[in-house]
Amino acid sequence: MTPEHYVQQKAAASGSSFYYAFLFLPPPRRAAITAFYAFCREVDDVVDEVSDPAIARTKLAWWRAEVTQAFAGRPTHPVTKALMPCVEPFGLREEQLQSVIRGCQMDLEQTRYLDFAGLKTYCHLVAGVVGEVSASIFGQTEPQTTAYAHKLGQAMQLTNIIRDVGEDAIRGRIYLPVSELQQFEVKAHEILQRKHSDRFVALMQFQAQRAHAIYDEALAVLPAQDRRAQKPGLMMASIYRTLLREIEAEEFKVLNQRISLTPLRKLWLAWKVQALGRTS
Repeated sequence: MTPEHYVQQKAAASGSSFYYAFLFLPPPRRAAITAFYAFCREVDDVVDEVSDPAIARTKLAWWRAEVTQAFAGRPTHPVTKALMPCVEPFGLREEQLQSVIRGCQMDLEQTRYLDFAGLKTYCHLVAGVVGEVSASIFGQTEPQTTAYAHKLGQAMQLTNIIRDVGEDAIRGRIYLPVSELQQFEVKAHEILQRKHSDRFVALMQFQAQRAHAIYDEALAVLPAQDRRAQKPGLMMASIYRTLLREIEAEEFKVLNQRISLTPLRKLWLAWKVQALGRTS
């Protein structure tokens, strides 16, 4: 299997909303974003799929070394072999990939966040930087597009956190800030035991309102000159925001079920952005 086939399979197998946005890109950009997304999946899977934290730390250390070695011209993994030809054309930097690894490392070291400022740092590493790299691959020409990409990545990560509260609780993780749990009088053990309540719904409404506000902020700072090139990101925003509205409509029943959109609906939302320029 070639590195290109490997990353293609990795991206397709994830079933992620990102995959639907990639379909509309020209081949060189599609190859680059697919390789980068496969890298993100590989690193993220270390944390989600390796039950022994010591082994997970060892694997992340391997990835840190592999990234350094790849940027020195000696990639060994199919993902880095597929990604390295994209570095120069799209201005990718080693530090960006290392930041993604550092964000995943936080999942091994931290299962709670005291306040939103701490959570925001995590979101920056695992999603804001991903947005920055993606915007560069899609075709960024304006500096302000970086701010848009960071905000959009943050909003989508907050949507993931809202969707995955129950699954994260099974792993003993709570990404909702402790200060906000206290504000809405929701106890950590209630989330870990996946107990739905009116207080939990109020807490989640607060989370959703903040995510919507950040989506609005992101779209407001996207320069008109880059809007066409950044359509893949706008497709993802449309898919993720539609998911957030579905979760709201289901009254945040995320503790004991996973709310998702069908592949056909994701494709429809992506097509609407591509053909009509509509993000909602």
